[in-house]
Amino acid sequence: MSVGVGIVSFAHVHAPEYAGVLSSLDSAAFVGITDDDATRGREAAQRFGVRYFESARALYEVTQAVVVCSENRNHARDVIPALEAGVHVLCEKPISTMVEDARAMIEASEQSGRQLRIAFPVRYLPAVREAVEIVRSGGIGRVLAVSGTNHGQIPGGWFLDPELAGGGAVMDHTVHVADALRWMLGAEAGSVYAEIGSFFSAEDIDDGAILTLEFEGGVIAEGAFATIDPSWSRGDGYPIWGDVTLRITGASGVIEVDAFAQHLTTFDHESGNTSWAYTGEDMNVLMLEDFLRGVEQGSPAGASGLDGLRVLEIVLAAYRSAQSGEPVRLERAEV
Repeated sequence: MSVGVGIVSFAHVHAPEYAGVLSSLDSAAFVGITDDDATRGREAAQRFGVRYFESARALYEVTQAVVVCSENRNHARDVIPALEAGVHVLCEKPISTMVEDARAMIEASEQSGRQLRIAFPVRYLPAVREAVEIVRSGGIGRVLAVSGTNHGQIPGGWFLDPELAGGGAVMDHTVHVADALRWMLGAEAGSVYAEIGSFFSAEDIDDGAILTLEFEGGVIAEGAFATIDPSWSRGDGYPIWGDVTLRITGASGVIEVDAFAQHLTTFDHESGNTSWAYTGEDMNVLMLEDFLRGVEQGSPAGASGLDGLRVLEIVLAAYRSAQSGEPVRLERAEV
């Protein structure tokens, strides 16, 4: 049995990847696309051989689930009506740009009885999952420190609009590593200190940062910390997904994770361009399969709306820290 699924908005750079996966999965009946940019939506629908829906409401009437790929600021605008229409939602990260919107999305999910999941595909990378198992089982003892990176290119477009994106590299890339750490450590961030700036030509928005987080609880030792580098520091020729790395230092051992290590890098002398192709398991396939399986079986899978909210709180605290020059204690919103 396949799940009827559609895509709401083709604004995000990952939307074409998701559409390609949905077109190929036996578990998905890819119904169509809706987009408030009709030209963009029609072109995407034609490209993937599906129907373009003039209104989101019409799409909801013929689907069980949707993937929301609109601009960060517009996630609540698109997610809440879908949930209220009885449709399950996988929302592109970050969950939103404001805590109030994230809470409203979670509340809409609870009241409608429909699933809200957040697109954190890094959870599905085999190397990350194996590291989680080792850490949780105590294989390296209590965790003393973690260093993580998620580097990439400056993406351009609305990602450089503070109003639509909610921030730059810190909003865009912190979330993947922060979510992986919360999941791995079974802990919450207690405080954040961040140094944030524009170093790589993004100019009007942050493109580089170092975050230092103190975690509380779980398998992490008291006083232990983690650093995250979410910088858009890759130049032309590198993919948006430059890397995801983790170095986890425990009392009795160390784990080093290079989640995208299985790749081919090709340099073209004639054009001067470098191409990069990942040859391991496709995390988007694994994530979408898990989401659709959860919809079909009525058992939510993957990152929840609450996971998305907690990571958003880390990001917003990092921006406050950078403004004040001081560490910021996290205040976790009630849901």
